[in-house]
Amino acid sequence: MGAPWADTLEDARRIQRELAPKVRIRPFKGELACIAGADAAYTDTHVVGAACLYTYPAIEFIESASYKMEIPFPYESGLLAFREGPAIAEAIKHLRNEPDLVIIDGHGIAHPEGIGIAAHIGVVLGKPTIGCAKTVLVGTYKEPGQKRGSRSRLLYDGEHIGFALRTRANVKPVYVSPGHMVDMESAAEIVLACATRFRLPEPIRCAHARAGAMRKLRYDQRFFQLSVSLKGGHGPI
Repeated sequence: MGAPWADTLEDARRIQRELAPKVRIRPFKGELACIAGADAAYTDTHVVGAACLYTYPAIEFIESASYKMEIPFPYESGLLAFREGPAIAEAIKHLRNEPDLVIIDGHGIAHPEGIGIAAHIGVVLGKPTIGCAKTVLVGTYKEPGQKRGSRSRLLYDGEHIGFALRTRANVKPVYVSPGHMVDMESAAEIVLACATRFRLPEPIRCAHARAGAMRKLRYDQRFFQLSVSLKGGHGPI
């Protein structure tokens, strides 16, 4: 595989075209014992990627890691992977325990080129990933039922690319799509199982909080780790 990141818009679009055929949508293989959530936050000049690892299916916090770097790419719709992806990928790699699967705040194949940030990072790391986004990037859907677990298909040019999934009753849905090495149905089921209390899955909520906290701190380290014994409690900070 060539360089997964880019400095220019032309390179970014070329890399997306090269990586998109490598995305694999298939049933998850192996044991699913721990899941990471990943997200990013910004200062004026830097991006902080964060990853939080939880047990599955108990959804108990194990550890977190974050990685800070200069913002490597300008904001451009559809190219979020090049702006946040390098820091998020490093945060995932700095976890002491390797996740079996990663849920990323963003889209998987629900993307104009079929390779949103979750799919992109999945291919780069060779790891199963799911995209869980708060807003739609492409596609249309019918409003799902108001009960927790209700879902409707997200369609783009007639293709099924994900789900609008109601993770809490009478609360706006999230938009779930497989990223890499996960199938459509499993992506929705795993996200729902991880959304134990709020609209967003706990691992992503933790990563969002961790990235925000690290963004506010003035520290010289590029990466920061936190581990918490399961016997001693759990939490995002």
